[in-house]
Amino acid sequence: MKKNIYIIGSGFSALSASCYLAQAGYQVTILEKNKTVGGRARQLLRDGFTFDIGPTWYWMPDVFEKFFSDFNKKPSDFYELEKLDPAYQVYFDEADAITIPGHLEAIYKVFENEEPGSSKHLKAFLKSAAYNYDVSINNLVYKPGASALELVTPETIAKITQFFSTLRSQVRKHIKSKKLIQILEFPVLFLGAKPSNTPAFYNFMNYADFVLGTWHPKGGMYMVIEAMTTLAKSLGVVFKTNANVEEIKVNAQGEVEALIVNGENLETKLVLSGADYHHTETLLPKKYRQYSETYWESKVFAPSSLLFYVGFDKKLERVCHHTLFFDTDFDTHAKSIYDTPEWPEKPLFYASFPSITDASFAPEGNEAGTFLIPLAPGIKDTPQIRDEYFNLIIERLERLTNQKVREHIILKESFCVNDFIKDYNSYKGNAYGLANILTQTAFLRPKIKSKKVKGLFFTGQLTVPGPGVPPSLISGKIASDSILKTYKNEAVI
Repeated sequence: MKKNIYIIGSGFSALSASCYLAQAGYQVTILEKNKTVGGRARQLLRDGFTFDIGPTWYWMPDVFEKFFSDFNKKPSDFYELEKLDPAYQVYFDEADAITIPGHLEAIYKVFENEEPGSSKHLKAFLKSAAYNYDVSINNLVYKPGASALELVTPETIAKITQFFSTLRSQVRKHIKSKKLIQILEFPVLFLGAKPSNTPAFYNFMNYADFVLGTWHPKGGMYMVIEAMTTLAKSLGVVFKTNANVEEIKVNAQGEVEALIVNGENLETKLVLSGADYHHTETLLPKKYRQYSETYWESKVFAPSSLLFYVGFDKKLERVCHHTLFFDTDFDTHAKSIYDTPEWPEKPLFYASFPSITDASFAPEGNEAGTFLIPLAPGIKDTPQIRDEYFNLIIERLERLTNQKVREHIILKESFCVNDFIKDYNSYKGNAYGLANILTQTAFLRPKIKSKKVKGLFFTGQLTVPGPGVPPSLISGKIASDSILKTYKNEAVI
């Protein structure tokens, strides 16, 4: 008889785990509180426009390839990938932008043009980053975070100083151009931490950026969700949407015994939560929660976000598919996220215009734009504040790119802290989970396997390995491996 498991949530990590568990012979049922699957990577469809609600960057294509290859599939069996060239553009001031090409040799030329001699240092930096990427992907990120000894390998010992120095100090050791420094430091934003707090070892994100490149799945990131859902269904996974888990029932022996879903009692001995870790523990009786409110309050969280989904009735000029606006001070903005949580006075922001690459995102002659401002989680979120910041970034977009766009806006929707809480039960409305700082890395993150409740496991961005889409795919595999190992010789019905 098949072992039964319920998975809470249907984001990348939950879908990943569901596939591995179903392949291993489990009867898997996914419970999704919203009406569509995908978690933070859902899709917004309005008036002929398409928007990825969450992730818009497709980095580390090898991780996606590895996932699908574990099921004798390839990404191309499900969706079409295009490498972006240019990869992205960064604005620093009016008519002052650096465009990052899609190929490494061209990137070296961009660096050399901006700062003579810098390409030599970039090559050395990327050589170190390539080594760290190989060590990370092949030796570290698939570890379950059970022990500090997981980090002790000949390769990590050789790079031990990089765990105690910062990415910021490494980048600034030889590169002097402020613009190039910002370009090299920005990828760690995907890890949810400041460059000054991020171990230098994480320069492997720069390898992902410059060497592996930036890609676009035709139809958007939601095509990856659809691909994983199709794969999961082919393996026998059952999906239930509008299924809100209200309680995890635990028996006197400290074992999972049932879930309460929309008021209905579903008996089960095995649960994997891909939902917010903190929220999941609030579904338990207090004595079975591993981490106190004080614990969560003490953690450094990655940012939340203010997002706008905007439709324009014309094509925009002087922007790329991915465009970053770094015309204000990053450190000042970072302080408002990590040090004294408040709305930033002069925020950096990011914009994605996928319809530049992919006509399916907007009606002919129109443009779809997603704008993102990183914010401190838990701050006040009102319609008035959202409108104030929308006006601020549209004014800067017009000024920096020297074009009028405001009167061409025909669609606008927003998503912020309150929505992250409402739609995802996200702790304080965070968007990316726990920051990947040294004291919250690997075995120092919340555990995959509950220490207090038998049959309860976790996956996603609040546990190992951390924030981001590729890490979420990996987290699903780590969680499934932990479950399979735990119940290898035990019959769980």
